[in-house]
Amino acid sequence: MTWERASLGAVIADLSAEGVDLDALVSADGVDLEAETPAPGWTVAHQIAHLHWTDELTTLACRNPIEFAAARERLLGGPLSEGIEAGVAEGLEVPAAELLARWRTGRADVLMALGDMPPGARLEWIGPPMGAGTMASARIMETWAHGQDIAEALGVDREPTDRIRHVADLGVRTRDHGFRVHGLAAPEAEFRVELTAPSGAEWVWGPDSADQAVSGPAIDFALLVTQRRHPDDLALEAVGPAAEQWLTVAQAFAGAPGPGRQPLATAAAL
Repeated sequence: MTWERASLGAVIADLSAEGVDLDALVSADGVDLEAETPAPGWTVAHQIAHLHWTDELTTLACRNPIEFAAARERLLGGPLSEGIEAGVAEGLEVPAAELLARWRTGRADVLMALGDMPPGARLEWIGPPMGAGTMASARIMETWAHGQDIAEALGVDREPTDRIRHVADLGVRTRDHGFRVHGLAAPEAEFRVELTAPSGAEWVWGPDSADQAVSGPAIDFALLVTQRRHPDDLALEAVGPAAEQWLTVAQAFAGAPGPGRQPLATAAAL
């Protein structure tokens, strides 16, 4: 079926569910928040601290745009990576139990703040401004992607859900961003994207007549656009040179080009 964006309430409900699932993962008996994740130098605690920091920024953007603008100016006053690391470091200053408690409170605040946004409102962000629904989808993307790192650190295979439709949609909508942050001209032509959801549903974006197309499992596309897997490790098929290039630069998150991940075979050999 052709993709249609869900209502704000439905997206917020999916955001809540994504957070609950991740909470269950990190709250299980014997979980070590100091376990190393696939992100170099980041433990499980780093991942949770980052999610808490971005949740707080999101709530600030919703409730106090003036203060958010000041925070954004400070953040972009130097390399974004340094600002991100500083936000994470602040979260790591407290014991693990308190970090988790703060993250839970921050998640609840985000749900309420986004739910209170009036129809049509747009929010400033680190990247371009976005509507409340898109912001909620972006929070799902962040929670899911960092949750993937945490699951891998803990040796847990997560069962994918159709909530990744939000991640996939952001991946499609940020196509041009991926090209531009890599110093490339964005393609002028529309792409066709056909993905198979975990439930077996077919999700489609773009015209059927497009010369450039990407198809495959939605979970693989979500892993691609969040740079959690190298393209070589994914069952995605690209038709056309621009679509093939997209697989190498796709990036659904704001900021400079991400380093991506090495192919699994290469990583295992190191």
